[in-house]
Amino acid sequence: MARSVVPVNGTLRWPGTIAVGLALVFLFGPLIAVLWRAEGLASLSRADLSAVWFTIWQAAVSAVVSIGLAIPVARALARRQFRGRQVLVTLLGAPFLLPVIVAILGLLAVFGRAGIVNSFLGALGLPDVSIYGAHGVIIAHVFFNLPLAVRLILQGWVAIPSERFRLAAGLNAPIWRVLERPMLASVVPGTFVVIFLICLTSFAVALTLGGGPRATTIELAIYQAFRLSFDLAGAATLTLVQIAICAVVALLAFAITALDAMGRGLDRVVARWDGSVWGDFAWITAAALFLLLPLVMVILRGLPSILELPSSVWVAALRSVMIAMVSAGLTVALALALALRGGWLVVVVGTLPLAFSGLVLGAGLFLIVFPFVNPSNVALPVTALVNSLMALPFVMRALVPSVAQVEAQYGQLADGLGLRGWARLRIVLLPRLRRPLGFSAGVAAALSMGDLGVITLFATGDRATLPLEMYRLMGAYQMQAAASSALVLLGLSLGLFWICDRGWRIDADA
Repeated sequence: MARSVVPVNGTLRWPGTIAVGLALVFLFGPLIAVLWRAEGLASLSRADLSAVWFTIWQAAVSAVVSIGLAIPVARALARRQFRGRQVLVTLLGAPFLLPVIVAILGLLAVFGRAGIVNSFLGALGLPDVSIYGAHGVIIAHVFFNLPLAVRLILQGWVAIPSERFRLAAGLNAPIWRVLERPMLASVVPGTFVVIFLICLTSFAVALTLGGGPRATTIELAIYQAFRLSFDLAGAATLTLVQIAICAVVALLAFAITALDAMGRGLDRVVARWDGSVWGDFAWITAAALFLLLPLVMVILRGLPSILELPSSVWVAALRSVMIAMVSAGLTVALALALALRGGWLVVVVGTLPLAFSGLVLGAGLFLIVFPFVNPSNVALPVTALVNSLMALPFVMRALVPSVAQVEAQYGQLADGLGLRGWARLRIVLLPRLRRPLGFSAGVAAALSMGDLGVITLFATGDRATLPLEMYRLMGAYQMQAAASSALVLLGLSLGLFWICDRGWRIDADA
C-alpha cells in the first residue's frame, strides 16, 4: 500500500491515531489472552499435531492445484478474444464475495451423494464418489481460489507488452521460453503464498466437508476444543500455533515481490497466433462450468421453496444484515482514518489482520469476555468487530491509493485556498472518494454477510446469523430449506454490495 501524501494537520491526524490504537488493541489483545491461557507446545496431543500437519498439507496441495489449473486458463484468456470475455473475467471475481457456505452447498449439489456427478456415475453403473474428507476440502478450496489465481496470473500475461510478442515473432523465438516462463516465475510464487494463506485460515470448508481424525484443520480443532470439550487451554495453544504459522506465511508473502526488469510497452493489443484455439476454449469452458454450475444449482434448488422458509431463517437474515451494515461502517471509518493519517505504521496496521483469522481473533476475545459475561450476550457485536478487522486489508488497498491520487490532483489547489483539516476532508476529499468508499463498504458488507467463523464460538440458538442457521439446516439434513436459505444469503450479499457500490456512485464527483 502506498503511503498517504495528505498534508494533514492535527485535526485529521488524531482520528487516524485513534484508529491505529484501536486496531492494535483488538488485534493484540486477543493474542495476549491466548498467550496467557496457552500451556505450551508440549501440551499438544497427537490429534493436535495431526491437525497442524493436515492444515499445512491441504493448504499446499490446494494452492498447487489451483495454480496448476489457473495457468492454462489464464493463458487461454490472454490469447483469445471472444464475445462475453470481459463478462467472464468479471465473474471470476465473484467467488471472493460469495458466502462460503453457499458455495459449499452448491458443490454438494454437484459432487454430493445426490449430486449431478454421482447421478451420472450411477447411470453408467460406476461407484459413487464422496466429497467429504480431505479431497472435498481441496475441491472446495480450488473452487474459491482458482478464480483468484486466474486473475493474478492473467494480470501478468496481459502486462507483457505487445512489442515483445512482435519481437519474438520476428526472431522466431519460442514465446513460452523467452516471455511466458519468466513472467510466471515472477508471478506464481506470490500467488502461491497468497492462496496458501487463504487455505490455511479456512474454517467453514473444514467444518462442513472435513472432520474426522484425518481431515481436521487447526481452526476446526480450536472450534471443537471450545464447543465440544470446552478445553480453553488447549484451544489457546492451538490458536497460538495458528497465529505463528499465519505470521510466518504473511511475512513470506511480503518478502516475495514480482519485479519486471524488461521495461514497459505501449499497452497495445496483440493478435496471438500460437497455441490451439480448440484447446484454449476447452480450458475456458471447463473452468466456467466448474465455477458457475454450483451457483446455478443453488438457484435452481433454492428458488421453488424460498417462500416456505421458517421464520427463524428470516430473523437470522435480518440479524446478518444488521451485523454487515455495522461491520461495513466500522471498516470504512477505520480505513479512511488510517489512509488520511498515512505513514509506515498505518501500512503495518492495515495489513496485520492477514496474519490472523476470524476464528482466531474470536477465540482470543472469547477468552477475554468469558470470565465477566456470558459470551452469547456479546455474540453480535463481537462478530461485527471481527468481521470489520478481517475486511480492513482489502478496504485499505482500495482507499489508500485513491486518497493519494486525489491529493496529487487537487492538493496544491487546496493548499492555495487554505483548506485544512475537516474543511479539506469535506470539500476536497470526500466528494472524490465516493466511488472507492462505496466499493469498500460493499466489499466489507458482503464479506461480513457470508462469515461463518467467530459466530460459531459465541452464538446460541436465538442469536444465530444466516450462515450459521443455514449450517444448522444442513446438519439436520433439511437440504431443501438450506438451499433456499443459501439463495437468500446469496441475494442479500450481492444486493448489499450492489447497493453500497452503486449507491455511492450516484452523482459522484470523481
